[in-house]
Formats: sequence, structure tokens, C-alpha cells
Amino acid sequence: MSRFLFVLGSSRRDGNTEQLARHAARRLPADVEQQWLWLGDHPLNPFADTRHDDPLPPPSGTEKLLLDATLAATDIVIATPVYWYSVSYTTKHYLDYWSAWLRVPRLDFKKRMSAKTLWGISVLADDDPGHADPVAGTLRLTAEYLHMRHAGLLLGNGSRPGDIQRDTDALARATDFFAPAHV
Repeated sequence: MSRFLFVLGSSRRDGNTEQLARHAARRLPADVEQQWLWLGDHPLNPFADTRHDDPLPPPSGTEKLLLDATLAATDIVIATPVYWYSVSYTTKHYLDYWSAWLRVPRLDFKKRMSAKTLWGISVLADDDPGHADPVAGTLRLTAEYLHMRHAGLLLGNGSRPGDIQRDTDALARATDFFAPAHV
């Protein structure tokens, strides 16, 4: 059974990126489980890179909730607006924790992630889609490093709340974005 985890990295709820993600998710079959986590509801402690120190303690609290959701998913959808030509702070912070989870003893994070698919959904406030290349690159390289299947980036355009509803091309692409997951 497929289980999609939607990780929402916008600084506001129901922003353009989330609206585009929800539009795409409507076409998922009814038997696909969906979990939606807005990172604003699950703040992580500042990330400390301690990979060369003593073994990491087992994750707890918010970190454990996000780790458990990540590992339970068959498909992970990173939904982040383009902020300063990259992923949002909360998205980057969440991905930084992946680097810590790689080093948790007996977790086998990299091996477990290799069976998953990584998707990206983003909205930018620019007419040049090339300005989202850093977002696409971050997700593609993350998937490659973990030997995950990378399913690409659905990109829309909008700045003010609700602008994505006028991007008919992006909404049309969204309708079939998750189709490869069920072919």
C-alpha cells in the first residue's frame, strides 16, 4: 500500500505551494494513505552537526515524530516555496536532520530511504522557471545520495495568496503529477 507524506515547508498555511500540492493529491487513488505535516507545527531544535562526535542519542519529541512519518512513507513530497532561490528554511532544517538520522545506530536510514520516492512541489514568484533550479537540484541530489527514486518537481507561479489558482498550466500538470506512482 502506498503512503504519501506531504511535508509542507511554507511559512504560512494554505499558501500557493500547499494549494498546488493539495490539487495534485486529489488525483491520488482513494487507497493511497496521505499524511500532511506543516513544518510550522513541528519546529525542530537548532541542528547541530555532531557526526564526528559520540553516537547520536535516539530521536525524541518532534524529531521522532518527523522521523517516524518519514520512515513510514513510501513516497515523500517536499512542498516548499522557492525562497531566495532555494528551499524554505524549515524545509532545509528538516533535510538537515536527515543527515543526523543517517548516523543513528541501527536505524539504517539510508537503506530504508532507498525504497522510497521523493517528489517536489514548489511555487515561485518569478516568470523564469530557471530560478527554481536550486530547489530542483537540492531534491534531485538528495534522492541520488540516498538512492531514492526521484520523481521530479512540479512547479507553479504565484506570489500573493491564491495566485496559484490563476496558473492554469501548473494546475493542469498537477492533475497527472502523481500518475507515475501508480502506473
